[in-house]
Amino acid sequence: MPNLTVLLAPATTKQPGGNPFAPDMFDYRTSGTFNYFDELNPERRALIDDLQKVIQDEDLASETFDLEGYELEQFIEVNSEIYDAPLMSALDRYSPGIMYAAMDFANLPTGAQRRLLENGVIISGLFGLLRPDDLIPNYRLGMDVDFGEIGPVKDYWRPHISPLLNESLEGRWVWDLLPEVNRSAWTDEHTYEARVEVTFLEDGEEVTGPDLEVQRGQLVNFIVRETAEDLEDLREWEHPDDFEWDEKASTFDDETKTWNLVMATS
Repeated sequence: MPNLTVLLAPATTKQPGGNPFAPDMFDYRTSGTFNYFDELNPERRALIDDLQKVIQDEDLASETFDLEGYELEQFIEVNSEIYDAPLMSALDRYSPGIMYAAMDFANLPTGAQRRLLENGVIISGLFGLLRPDDLIPNYRLGMDVDFGEIGPVKDYWRPHISPLLNESLEGRWVWDLLPEVNRSAWTDEHTYEARVEVTFLEDGEEVTGPDLEVQRGQLVNFIVRETAEDLEDLREWEHPDDFEWDEKASTFDDETKTWNLVMATS
């Protein structure tokens, strides 16, 4: 079994709909059902309940979430229906997102698909921790939001998800593809063998925004295809956009066991 974990953020853009008859085996909504991080069910329900309480007042919701017009209407509608909404896997729900599209999951070999499903962990604003095949409803909530009795979502989740995540990462090779806001919801105790953060440089300039999401998705595709458990695998990667591992620019911190990996165009 691969000794790696890929840490991912959710996509902001989500696929609507789902299967209203989906089985309850991953259902976060009732006690006693199974999902990969079912210990978080009470915290998930408390957050959803507080969110739904706030959005009952449209003016308060507009002020709290800095939304108006159609965006506010959609935010209220989607989050009001969470408990009754049809479900689909997190991977499918996030499929319109740029990073998830760049993973090209549908065209991965079966073994690589399985490695992503079994070794991916998503740090989510609404659910805390997810595996890619957890069944979830459509929703809208980022880790950077501050609302109601919950307060800052990242601060709310930190004491709940950190022990679970640190335990699950013990002794593993961790590819950390998180944006900082999602990473800040985790108190890292460095239980892993090593952790890798990745910076992409194109013509000497750091890649950001949607282009960074593309590069992260392509890296995930490579990781699960090749079962990449160390940096040596990168030497043979024929990157579709001609990025290569810049060994001289990459650094390792012994104290935190963290690589700052630099991928650069020549």
